[in-house]
Amino acid sequence: SRETKGRKGKGVTLISGLPLDAEALEQLVKRLKKSCGSGGTVKEGRVEIQGDHRDAIVAILQADGFTVKRAGG
Repeated sequence: SRETKGRKGKGVTLISGLPLDAEALEQLVKRLKKSCGSGGTVKEGRVEIQGDHRDAIVAILQADGFTVKRAGG
């Protein structure tokens, strides 16, 4: 999903509900940041990637074998 609250109008792409441990999440964030060309982090078990990269991230996660459900449009 895409969120702008508390971010001065800047959007971030949020990914939640992944069945991965903390180390695997960090590895995923690193790959997503590199492929999207933007910053990102893991907060409270959710992945945050700066900017609206929903389509690219959905394609990457599906290629990794995850079932993706889009939220918020």
